[in-house]
Amino acid sequence: MDQMIVRDRAAASTDRQWHAEAVRRIEADYNRSADTHLIRLELPRFPGITLYLKDESSHPTGSLKHRLARSLFLYALCNAWIGPDTVVIEASSGSTAVSEAYFSRMLGLRFIAVVPARTAAPKLDAIRFYGGEIHAVDDPRAVHAAAHRLATETGGHYMDQFTYAERATDWRGNNNIAESIFAQMAHEEHPIPRWIVCGAGTGGTSATIGRFIRYQRHATRLCVADPVHSVFHRHFADRSVTALPDGCASRVEGIGRPRVEPSFVPSVIDRMIAVEDADSLGAMRALSAVLGRHVGGSTGTNLHACARIVVDMAAAGETGSIVTLLCDGGDRYACTYYDDAWCRDHDVAWQAAATAMTALLGSRG
Repeated sequence: MDQMIVRDRAAASTDRQWHAEAVRRIEADYNRSADTHLIRLELPRFPGITLYLKDESSHPTGSLKHRLARSLFLYALCNAWIGPDTVVIEASSGSTAVSEAYFSRMLGLRFIAVVPARTAAPKLDAIRFYGGEIHAVDDPRAVHAAAHRLATETGGHYMDQFTYAERATDWRGNNNIAESIFAQMAHEEHPIPRWIVCGAGTGGTSATIGRFIRYQRHATRLCVADPVHSVFHRHFADRSVTALPDGCASRVEGIGRPRVEPSFVPSVIDRMIAVEDADSLGAMRALSAVLGRHVGGSTGTNLHACARIVVDMAAAGETGSIVTLLCDGGDRYACTYYDDAWCRDHDVAWQAAATAMTALLGSRG
């Protein structure tokens, strides 16, 4: 019995040492990374209103989900849910899985991504680049069940971004995205944004920003841009709506969900704007032309919502700043959103929306 106690204590000590080293590695990775850029866009047709893009594509894994993955890993480590031999599993449309594969490789852990079969091939390639494995499912609604099943079969840990996103990040201010935005805006002519606009995939980003705004007592309002074929904006309008009907799904990867996720907190949101897929991709293409580089579809969703707010502010005689998120780069969508044949095949007529967004972003004349 005494020998068993000694062995258990030795194993516990080894696990504590591994956890401490794992946390150190993740924190060191963060300290090696500069904050993401805040890009200012002038709007000559709307004097007194300025638009800013928080460029999350500059993270090591290329998207906003890098922040979430880091928080989820630290949360799981500090809860002792992950050990040196744990198989890490996540349900994702791609970007979160890319980032979690990155951190899994950093810690020497096996990683399995449960993804919808239609996920863009470059995202799958990125997951594999970081050593992740792909488990594709035909029905996007089945990713949760498949992830739970794999966790049971492997004895692994399902990270479950859709449940833990809103609690894994310290919303009061521990280098979260909201704190970063307000710090970077401090020396602008309108340092406290009238609006911050973001999308909702898990709901974690909107929960963090909304809570931070209230905690810091800012007058800023939060708008969530949501694909038309998503349940979140429906739930915001009517809390009894918790799921979409079968066959209804957004084409914009990373945002919009068929069911209300536990991390979605509608009470901290001031406004939701539902955006058609064609408007998202048109805005995406217009912004890419302005920036000289491709951005992803969810950035187009955000930008379309910003345009609606800009027009409303101008009509009301308001001035001020709007901040939104450039969620990821567009290289991962070369075979989908930036492929004209793909757009035609999926009945996404983006051209009119691109023309309208180009006019809004263009010169006064």
